[in-house]
Formats: sequence, C-alpha cells, structure tokens
Amino acid sequence: MIRFLTAGESHGKELTVIIEGFPSNVPLVKSEIDPELERRQSGYGRGLRMKIEKDNVELTAGVRYGKTLGSPVAMRIINKDFENWTEVMSAAPLKSKSQKVTIPRPGHADLTGTQKYNYDDIRNSIERSSARETAARVAAGAAAKSLLRQFGISVGSFVESIGGIYPGESALKNLLNLYDPEIMGIDQLSRIADNSEVRVLDEKQEQKIIRKIKAAKKNGDTLGGTVIIAANGVPPGLGSFAQYDRRIDAALSAAMMSVHAIKGVEIGAGFDAADKFGSEVHDEIIFEKNNFSRKTNRAGGIEGGITNGLPVIIRAAMKPIATLMQPIESVDLKTMSTVDARRERSDFTAVPACAVICEAMTAWVMADFMIQKFGGDSLEEMKDNYDTYLKKLVPRVKKNFR
Repeated sequence: MIRFLTAGESHGKELTVIIEGFPSNVPLVKSEIDPELERRQSGYGRGLRMKIEKDNVELTAGVRYGKTLGSPVAMRIINKDFENWTEVMSAAPLKSKSQKVTIPRPGHADLTGTQKYNYDDIRNSIERSSARETAARVAAGAAAKSLLRQFGISVGSFVESIGGIYPGESALKNLLNLYDPEIMGIDQLSRIADNSEVRVLDEKQEQKIIRKIKAAKKNGDTLGGTVIIAANGVPPGLGSFAQYDRRIDAALSAAMMSVHAIKGVEIGAGFDAADKFGSEVHDEIIFEKNNFSRKTNRAGGIEGGITNGLPVIIRAAMKPIATLMQPIESVDLKTMSTVDARRERSDFTAVPACAVICEAMTAWVMADFMIQKFGGDSLEEMKDNYDTYLKKLVPRVKKNFR
C-alpha cells in the first residue's frame, strides 16, 4: 500500500527519499523529522563523520501547510561532506584518471557488490552500501510515526547490549511478562535510553560499555550488540495468516534484516522459546474490561502472523562494523595478492544508531499494515474506518459465537 525509495551515495551530494501511498492530511513537519535524524547520529563510539554532518531534512514535494497532500512526498538530506568529495563523486566524466579502490573489506559489500555489478572500482560498491543511506530511512520512519500518532500508536527502542555486556536486570523480560506495563512501557524506556550515551537503561552497564568501546578503539577494533524495539497501541488484526507475505511478523523481520549489519531477529521470546515447554511460552487469554488480552506477552504481540492488541516486541542483533583500523586479511583485486584489508573512515560501534534505524523501519511496517487494513484517500477516512472496526470488534465476536 505504501512504499519509500531512497537514492544517494554516502559521499554524494544528498540523500533523497520519496514516499508513495500516504493519505492526505497527515501532519508532517520538519521539526518532527530533524530530531529523529539527530537521534540516529548520537551515541558514544561514532566516527568523525558525525562531527561533519548535522542532518536536517528539506520537504520538497507532497506537503503543504504541514500536511500531506496524498501525492508522493519528497525529502532531501544534504551531505555536507560532499564538498570534500566533489571530484571523487563527480557525476560527470573526469578528464584525469581517478584512484581506484582495489582492496575489499571482509564483512562488507565491497567484494560482493563489485562481483555482482561488474565494477572496476570498489568505490562504486562502498558508496551505496554504506549505512549513510539509513539517514533517509529514518526520515521515512519519522513520517510513518506521524501517521501512527494519529491512532495512538508509538514506537520506541533501547540498546540491550554492546560487546556482550548486558544489564543486571532485563527490561526485555519485563516487556514479555507484562510486569508493570504502564510504568515500564516502551515510551518511557525509549526516553530513558535517549539520555544515555549508548542508549542503554542501566548506568553501571553504560560505564562498562564505554570502557569496552575505548578498548576497541585503542585496539583498532569494533563492537556489535543487540537492540530492542517495541510498538505500543497496536490494534488487533494487522497482518494475516492467509499468505506468507501477508504475515506482519514476516514483514517486520524482513525490515529488520534490511538494516545494515543486522544478522538476527526475534519476535517476542524468540529463540528462548525454543528451549521451554509450551506451557512456559504461550500467553493465556483473558477477557476483562470488555476486551481480550493476555496474561503475558511472550508472543511479542503477534499470533499467527496477526497482531493481537498487545505491544509488538522485536529483538535484533547487529554484528560489529566491517571497517577495522587494525585490518584483517583480504586480497588486492589488482594483483590478486594477499594484503591487509583497507581502512575506510568509520565508527567503532553504531549499535545506538542501529536501534533508532530499526525503530524507524518498525514504524514504517506498522504504518503500511495500518493503511492496508484501514486505508482511505484521506486521514479522516482512515480514522472513520479504524473507529468503526474497533467499535464492532468485541460485539462481533460475541454475536458470532452465540
């Protein structure tokens, strides 16, 4: 129903985002997008690029007086660093020969991209496969969040671990078991995380992580970690079991795996559920206050590919960044000889940023499935459809089984 396309290279002139399929009259303003871009740039362990760029968005089409028009929305994010790369990233042919990159980094798209697209310069692969592209995704995610807010849906995130350092008390366990859900919901947890240099919830854990990042930096190494993303206020009924590509958990998993360096995704209890009895995993159904709920949320808010009305909970694992200042072995494609992998300006860890990016992608999938189920040409029509559905949901179930 909706989609976004991004264009632009890491050191090119700008990143461009085009959003298609949004209804009209959805509030969308620069002042709500720029803070999301800033969150993506934060976090201890980021590289020099973050000191150069100060990301902000320009809305160039599809919005008038702070609301969407129903036509494609276009946004651009200028790359300030482009002024240092005007010749290297020139769109026009160069009269002189440029210096080619010939040594790929293990774990990056350097070699695979060069093989696939028949490049004679790894720079062509580096630029588009760079995580710089995720700034455009966060802008698209901010638009999705604006739509979701109109229905009381919020998406947040926090970092669970970096470099194998976990908190003393698991906030994920709290989310899965519904301990004090109103006190420790994802909105509050996300705000707490935003006040941490590495977006964790535990101050002691934060200091341990910072020390490990410093050690990694000293050794020319990098660190990965795990992040938690959750969506509150999600209504039951998004997604379907009818076809594999209509399952919302499948769409969320694909969205997470599309983020650079993500290597694993779990919904709810995830892999931990594989080690337990069914009685320890499945969420008992209750009916109270004229609504269906569950005693726990180990399913992560999704059963049979369909949301059940509880918070949607996702856990994702990010591998360490591929660029190492103390590089490992590679091959020079020019000579086919064994050499050390090349260095490219990079972060020592980007797990805090990764959480924000995964948050944006989660918001996008949620917005997509909301529009699939309740969509109309305008926000007002969509709200009418949504209100009617919720009003009739429980009475319809009661009627069907009498």
